[in-house]
Amino acid sequence: MPAFRLASLGALCTALALVPSLSAAAAPDAFPERAIRIVVPYAPGGTNDVVARLVSQKLSDQLKQPVVVENKPGASGNIGAEQVSRAPADGYTLVLVTTGHTIHPSIYTNLRYDITKDLVPVARLSSGPMLVMVNPKLPVNTVGDLVALAKSKPNALNFASAGNGSSTHLAMELLSNQAGIRMNHIPYGGSAPAMADVMAGNADLVMDLMFSALPQVQSGRLRAIGITSAKRSALLPDLPTVSESGVEGFDAEAWNGLMAPAKTPQSVIDRLSAEIRKALADPELKARLDAQGFSGNWASPADFGAVIGKETTRWAGVVKRAGIKLD
Repeated sequence: MPAFRLASLGALCTALALVPSLSAAAAPDAFPERAIRIVVPYAPGGTNDVVARLVSQKLSDQLKQPVVVENKPGASGNIGAEQVSRAPADGYTLVLVTTGHTIHPSIYTNLRYDITKDLVPVARLSSGPMLVMVNPKLPVNTVGDLVALAKSKPNALNFASAGNGSSTHLAMELLSNQAGIRMNHIPYGGSAPAMADVMAGNADLVMDLMFSALPQVQSGRLRAIGITSAKRSALLPDLPTVSESGVEGFDAEAWNGLMAPAKTPQSVIDRLSAEIRKALADPELKARLDAQGFSGNWASPADFGAVIGKETTRWAGVVKRAGIKLD
């Protein structure tokens, strides 16, 4: 075979060998080429659902592809998370995770996914405080008053929560531990019935997200005595933090963020995270989140992963001290 033909054949083989690598390199630049699905593992209408829908609308505009929210409630958010952990690792299926997902490894003995192994962080979306609220007839106006009353009558006060192992349950257990008080826990099947029973006088106090709690406080049906964040909220500037009220160092904000199936290409994760950061910086979106009592609080994949690890360790300690275990 002539030398020039051998050279041409060699060049062709070299070019063909490069095709897969060129295609792989181009793929992330093309992402996304179709709709992205965000699984919200809770019922529609709650804080997490609202945040996911606000962010998805902005991402749809930026990415020029539909970003749709699909609600998959059940098992305190574990059904949706498990489903996404088994989805293709291509960036087209994401799950919204919350504080609760860092509590679950410590309280559930039969989880069928591992948040640190089967899912990878994309970005934190937002975070927000909870309110400590009492029935208006309870003779306390501050967290300091509550602590004093609970210390004078151990196990006499009943606190309601959204359910065993919920973030509102664990945050109240954390408060009790740091304040050195003992109260009885009454779990409910969600925050609405928990607050309703406190308003009816069947329980003494409850802790819940500002999004769902603020209307009850503004109506006078519940009395807010403290906010769980390290700083006061612009929505209730006169309400002291729990830390200011005598439980020094207390800080328990709820948060949410997006994760993807493990082995999703890092280039895809980085693209999604950058787009989320851009969306959360939009003044209109920021104002709408602030109005919900949840502020945009982007964190990179690495930083969000650190938050998840730190929170998992933190809540494991609270669970152990409280002796909580669920099947």
